[in-house]
Amino acid sequence: MLNILVCVKQVPDVNLVRIDPETGSLIRKGVPAILNPHDANALEAAVRLRERCGGTVSCITMGPDQAEEALRECLAAGADRAVLLSDRAFANADTLATSYVIVTAAKLLGRYDLIFCGKESLDGATGQMASQLAERFDASQLSCVREILALDEEARTVTVTRELEHGVETARAALPCLMTVEKSGFHPRIPNLKSWKASRKAEILRFDSRSIPGLDPAQIGDPGSPTKVPRTYPPPVGEPGRMLSEGSVGKTVETLFTLLGDVL
Repeated sequence: MLNILVCVKQVPDVNLVRIDPETGSLIRKGVPAILNPHDANALEAAVRLRERCGGTVSCITMGPDQAEEALRECLAAGADRAVLLSDRAFANADTLATSYVIVTAAKLLGRYDLIFCGKESLDGATGQMASQLAERFDASQLSCVREILALDEEARTVTVTRELEHGVETARAALPCLMTVEKSGFHPRIPNLKSWKASRKAEILRFDSRSIPGLDPAQIGDPGSPTKVPRTYPPPVGEPGRMLSEGSVGKTVETLFTLLGDVL
């Protein structure tokens, strides 16, 4: 039976986030937190594969207590088990520290044949987490997966199509394998009422820094994060553009060259 892990994250709704003009920090107060949409695509891919081949789908996230809500969304959408890693010691973690905590905790629960991730998070959008997790899990990696064509448990391989910039590629990788998926191929399902009600009562396994054996304090949270973000700010807004329409092509071009001459 397949053992599948999905790494998810709860993020602020970026459409509602504002930036404090004085401190340059994100104003999160009053902004609803949501399951990262790309992670919802990854979960859908994992659940479809379990429905096809059997196995267990576990979801794991690192975050504050409120991140439990994102995990309950995952349970409602088909995950079998959910794990929350929450501790003030994990605060201010970059992707390096976050991947270290996730993999160290996940390995306590067994070995995984497949790991799914969203290709990036809406808040950070670095796209670094999947590669770091694959390295720490000692897994092969397939990115931009559009369709999972075949899974050979005996040969320990998975075959997929990948969406590239200039076409589609068929690729095969050895298990364990970490995949990021394209949203076009894995639209998240809408849970039914029965699944939602069950997710409200489901047990969520919790770990903190003290309950993860072997966790190095120097590699977690702020001490374990070499990436520092001193300030966040919106890009400067330039002058608004001007539409040129002088009644004819000739006059419009003449006006354009006059304006360019003033600039140059």
